[in-house]
Amino acid sequence: MLNMLALLQEAMSTGQGLAVGLAIIGGGLAVLGAGLGIGRIGGQMTEAMARQPENSATIQTGAILLSVFIEGAVLFALVIAGFLRG
Repeated sequence: MLNMLALLQEAMSTGQGLAVGLAIIGGGLAVLGAGLGIGRIGGQMTEAMARQPENSATIQTGAILLSVFIEGAVLFALVIAGFLRG
């Protein structure tokens, strides 16, 4: 948290405050969206496994793959936000 405050103070002194602020907001929204998406995947996976226990392995594999794809997209978004900030 202190590092973030130091980063914001430095950005304001160099005149890049808006770019840094928007990059931080974009990164935060990406992480928030991923958390909501992965949480929804987990909930739906649990319901599907309760309805069809015989397909548990297939359902779990699909849910893990979807979670990995979401995490990859978030990592990409955070890298882009980092480049926009710098």
